[in-house]
Amino acid sequence: MRILVTGGAGFIGANFVYYTLKNHPDYDIICVDSLTYAGNLSTLQKALKSPRFTFYRQDIRDRDGIDAIFQKERPDAVVNFAAESHVDRSIETPELFLQTNILGAQVMMDACLRYGNVRFHQVSTDEIYGDLPLDRPDLLFTENSPLRPSSPYSASKAGADMLTLAYFRTYGLRATVSRCSNNYGPFQFPEKLIPLMIANALEDKPLPVYGQGLNVRDWLYVADHCRAVDLILEKGEPGQVYNVGGHNEMRNIDIVKLLCAQLGKPESLITFVTDRKGHDLRYAIDPAKIRAELGWEPQTPFAEGLKKTVRWYLDNRPWWEQIISGEYRNYYQRMYGDR
Repeated sequence: MRILVTGGAGFIGANFVYYTLKNHPDYDIICVDSLTYAGNLSTLQKALKSPRFTFYRQDIRDRDGIDAIFQKERPDAVVNFAAESHVDRSIETPELFLQTNILGAQVMMDACLRYGNVRFHQVSTDEIYGDLPLDRPDLLFTENSPLRPSSPYSASKAGADMLTLAYFRTYGLRATVSRCSNNYGPFQFPEKLIPLMIANALEDKPLPVYGQGLNVRDWLYVADHCRAVDLILEKGEPGQVYNVGGHNEMRNIDIVKLLCAQLGKPESLITFVTDRKGHDLRYAIDPAKIRAELGWEPQTPFAEGLKKTVRWYLDNRPWWEQIISGEYRNYYQRMYGDR
């Protein structure tokens, strides 16, 4: 099996690369990443030493470039992790999100059709469903929930999902979609909640929390997500959508307090900042379908996953210190400096 992984130098993509190399010794991986701010080639340092791994610096919006890779590598399957994925950045520059997340996905699907109806999997997000009320814990997102995206980011992902399903129906593309809850774990870019709080706490900097931190997210350790994608790629039925969730809802403020406790830092570092525009209240995924049809369930309890994540950031300080010393400083000031 030859799998082409887009966005493989990003957080979830890189974890999927390592998961596949470890669990499928007969698979070859072709990795495509344009190495934008969130793509870090050092993340793939160990993978680059493997004879089963090939890397291309390539933008998925570049049709000619993608065609050239397909012609040379002839993949059997494509997993599309490549995406602009940060809500705040999508509020700043929505056009970039539409171009990468929708048009880039289209380029990949067109290439799959041209080169023998290559199996295609679109990695999406629970954010396309919008949000749920805080006072209705009985409500969960299912695959049949209406799409009500709140941000340019989630709207672009919803558009890519719809395009994927349209390509299945119109052209017969062997495509599936997965919609996952919030991931955490190694290699996550430090603009996201958990690594941001770890990095700031270790430097005794303020821990910026939107509003009062009451927004609720469903958290899933990244290795469990990788296993779900692997199962969908192998056993999933083309044309189907699979929700992937951790059954682990937590308020943002409680996550931050847990991290303070684990790192031995005072909660006085917590600083409440002006809330994000259109901030979704609660996400909650019902993964009953993927459990019933493919036998997937999360295997990493949140307490264990959080400890492993904290330990990884403690043991890999050079990785994230290099990131936050660059352009990220300017972005951080724009997001939190005047709030």
